[in-house]
Amino acid sequence: MAKIEIEKARELGFCFGVRRAIKIIETAAKEHERIVTLGPIVHNRMVVTKLAEMGVSVSSDLSQLQDRTIAIASHGVSPELLSQIQAQQLSVVDTTCPIVRSAQRAAKRLAEAGFGVVIFGEATHPEVKGLLGWAGNEAAATLHGEEVANFSLPRRLGILSQTTQNRSQFAKFTNRVISVAFPYVQELRIINTLCEETQKRQEAALELAGKSELMIVVGGHNSANTQRLAETCSSIVETYLIETAAEIEEERLVGRHRIGVTAGASTPDEAIEEVILKLKSFASGNCEP
Repeated sequence: MAKIEIEKARELGFCFGVRRAIKIIETAAKEHERIVTLGPIVHNRMVVTKLAEMGVSVSSDLSQLQDRTIAIASHGVSPELLSQIQAQQLSVVDTTCPIVRSAQRAAKRLAEAGFGVVIFGEATHPEVKGLLGWAGNEAAATLHGEEVANFSLPRRLGILSQTTQNRSQFAKFTNRVISVAFPYVQELRIINTLCEETQKRQEAALELAGKSELMIVVGGHNSANTQRLAETCSSIVETYLIETAAEIEEERLVGRHRIGVTAGASTPDEAIEEVILKLKSFASGNCEP
């Protein structure tokens, strides 16, 4: 049987922002009896389950959280939601990622300077919802630059990105917006709000995909940065997104001699190692056609 090589990407798993958020919430869980997070701290079920074991629950209904300590997720929230929390005089643990916080400030500066804001991102994602709140009433989010033609374009337009988007896709989006908006806009301002750690993971995944016969991306199915990794790899080689080792289907490994593994920025080390161990168990078994 031919040897199967399994290689991990040089950059994968927890980023600084996620490690920071988890450390903050774990410390807070030791000091407060009842902590509720507004949405999951990060988009990974293993992390959420581990925190639940420490007494940290998840809710999306602020009105039901009197007398609780509220934790703001790493994705951040809008100023309107912050005002609602303050109005209820709730104790707050804020785990907003510093990179997301920087993007929020950029959106706020643009709005205060009189710019309409277009965000390259998924309008339904928690981070983007928060950014839209900071960007003012004239803000909109889309993944398709040509859709800007359907917007009421202001004379001054600012463009920024959801932090976990892909650099090259953001560049393409910006070019499309410019081609559509140029005849109408007098001033255009582009701010790079992409997370550098996310970009490093995407670049490392792309590099590994180029020398692999199959890529496995480990992370939450609802995680934006994990989805970007899967999209990046699938442009090069067959790619398979899983959240846990239990999702690996042995038949998909048949005939593959070089398997690459990467993981989203909210994927814990233990999830990655479980996947590696399971792949090795298959490699020593019957993965030949």
